[in-house]
Amino acid sequence: MNIYVTYCIIAAILVAAELVYFRIADRFNVIDKPNERSSHTTIVLRGGGIVFSLSMIVWAVLMAVQGKSIAEYLPFLCGLLLVAGVSFWDDVHSLPDSVRLVVQFVATGLMFWSIVLATGGLAGMPWYWVVAIGIVALIVFVGATDVINFMDGINGITAGYALAVLVPLVLVNRTDGFIDESYLVAAILGVLVFSFFNFRLKGKAKCFAGDVGSIGIAFIMLFAIGLLIARTSDVTWLVFLLVYGVDGVCTIAHRIMLNENLGEAHRKHAYQLMANELGMSHVVVSIFYMALQLAVSLVMVYLVPNTPLAHWIYLVAVLILLALAYLLFMKKYYHLHAEYLETLKK
Repeated sequence: MNIYVTYCIIAAILVAAELVYFRIADRFNVIDKPNERSSHTTIVLRGGGIVFSLSMIVWAVLMAVQGKSIAEYLPFLCGLLLVAGVSFWDDVHSLPDSVRLVVQFVATGLMFWSIVLATGGLAGMPWYWVVAIGIVALIVFVGATDVINFMDGINGITAGYALAVLVPLVLVNRTDGFIDESYLVAAILGVLVFSFFNFRLKGKAKCFAGDVGSIGIAFIMLFAIGLLIARTSDVTWLVFLLVYGVDGVCTIAHRIMLNENLGEAHRKHAYQLMANELGMSHVVVSIFYMALQLAVSLVMVYLVPNTPLAHWIYLVAVLILLALAYLLFMKKYYHLHAEYLETLKK
């Protein structure tokens, strides 16, 4: 079967699946009600991001039907189903943080199993290095998953940022060949289908991604980035997540300084201040984050010399610049959010 025909079939199935999900979500009242911590003001269907995980399942089935081996992807797919299933349940009925965290660690372990199968990266490595690398990687990847989930707070930001990560991965794959390109294209198709219902220039969103969406797409992107890191032995490819990483980690550090409960909802991310306190359009803020990450990634792909030293210098330089920009932005505008919080106490 022609690959473009396969892509058209995937897109058609995903559109149909999303429409069916809307009927189910509406029937069983799977909705997101706004509160004083929300960045939206109307009731919207939750969990539309389930299409991200469905894109991978449809892709895997079509690959298998066409006789292509997906054996190395099976542990990853099991992990995706596990983490997406629990996240969807959490969207419907809230689960304890401990349950979700344990599931994320187990699912990430399955992801790493797929990476090892695909690369044979641990062959001949001493067991203590395997354990050490595995523990650090688990913590980093689970942390990255949660940061991506925390950043899902306004229309379009999850879909836009996912495209800003997946498109550069496609470009790198054209030269490095670290993953089956159809995997990345299928993920992009899932994002585009979701974007049609969420990333709207005019009018309100039909649906939100929900935890099943933000965590699902995080898992999908991290698997691809993990494969790239394993095949190139270059950790600096995490630069593809740097914009989210700086906002997420700096906001967590800020909340710790304020002695806040990290499990409680909040509106302290830079993008939330832009959308709420500064009154910027959700779409404008989402496009800004998308464009910023895309620019950072494309410079890495096309302009930075392909050497470990150059990659590290670029990663550290951009990290410092983004962190400084975050601090300056908060210094200038955070007082607006503090004033908002005071109005809630009255």
